[in-house]
Amino acid sequence: MTGSSRHYVLAAGGTGGHLLPAFALAAELHRRGHHAALITDERGAEIPGKPDYLPAHVLPAGRFGGNPLNWPRGIRAVLAGRRMARQLFASFEPSAVVGFGGYPSLPAILASTAARIPTIVHEQNAALGRVNRLLAGRVQAIATAYEEVERLKPAHRGKVHLVGNPVRAEVLALRDEPFPAFGQDGLLRVLVTGGSQGARVLSEVVPDGLAMLPPALRQRLQVTQQCRAEDLDAVRERYRTHEIPAELATYFEDMAARLADSHLFIGRAGASTIAELTAVGRPAILIPLPIATDDHQAANTREMVKVGGARMIRQERFQAKELSKQILALAENPEGLANAAHAAWNCGRPQAVEDLADLVESFGGADMMDVIRVGPNNARGASQGVPAGQGALRQAQDTRP
Repeated sequence: MTGSSRHYVLAAGGTGGHLLPAFALAAELHRRGHHAALITDERGAEIPGKPDYLPAHVLPAGRFGGNPLNWPRGIRAVLAGRRMARQLFASFEPSAVVGFGGYPSLPAILASTAARIPTIVHEQNAALGRVNRLLAGRVQAIATAYEEVERLKPAHRGKVHLVGNPVRAEVLALRDEPFPAFGQDGLLRVLVTGGSQGARVLSEVVPDGLAMLPPALRQRLQVTQQCRAEDLDAVRERYRTHEIPAELATYFEDMAARLADSHLFIGRAGASTIAELTAVGRPAILIPLPIATDDHQAANTREMVKVGGARMIRQERFQAKELSKQILALAENPEGLANAAHAAWNCGRPQAVEDLADLVESFGGADMMDVIRVGPNNARGASQGVPAGQGALRQAQDTRP
């Protein structure tokens, strides 16, 4: 805990990908004795997981699509949201404002920079999002989850701090648990999810891809799959036809426990998914969402794929035969899956929420703290002139039991 309690405002778009890191930061700031308030939209105010001590303020935030005729309405909403944010700042007096991307964060960040309140943005993906790109020149710091971030202008690289992407406490608690035993005769437990709404392409391809595995491996499968409600019956019939045991649901409340038990993950490559896979250390076959802005889900896979912790299949190539081939490449021997799990684990940044909180605390009341900065050596302390190797790098090291 710091010597004095301060106030912070967190602004985030109305999706779990933006809000979950904000919730994690709020919990860490609360643990350190600070107070935080959340600015979001109506959808974000209903996202599960918000701490009770984090009050939510719903502000108007315009969206700007491809039709210029809608822009005036969007601009009016942003200006109204900015006025409301400034009223909140006048009463709450934040030491800093932290934006997590998404259009609902735009009015708050415009208000904070206009009021000269120290402002940080956090980018969860490996490509800087539209709102964070728009605001990058105005803010004091850009916190990132990856060393390589696309769509980041060279002029803004001096503001970048590599912190990682905060994950849920129940997932982070699994980090030191060993990878589930996988022998020549044991079960191969596969977890399949497509994000909060499921993904139809996974429902169509995964059962048939698993059925194409060699009989000796197929007979050892145990599948847990999240599906859309309208797809459940058809997917259940596919697995029944293939004689593959599968548990299906539209939502699993105990997803952390499911991840802990799994040997292989198949699904999308959202920022929170990648952060949790690398926190726990689970090999994955990732199918990036093809319509993701700036193809950011494909960029998110780069680090895991490079070290051997994941395989990436573009959706246009995601067919049963290709999936079966990639599963077999990972699981044809026990060492393959274990090695991939270890590689994924080494990509994790378990101190992400602490490092982000350190960065936030360094504005508006404390001296600039020693944080991870992207640079020639990426070492904590490098920006203060400490030679590479002498800074205490708070990133996952190859010490897993």
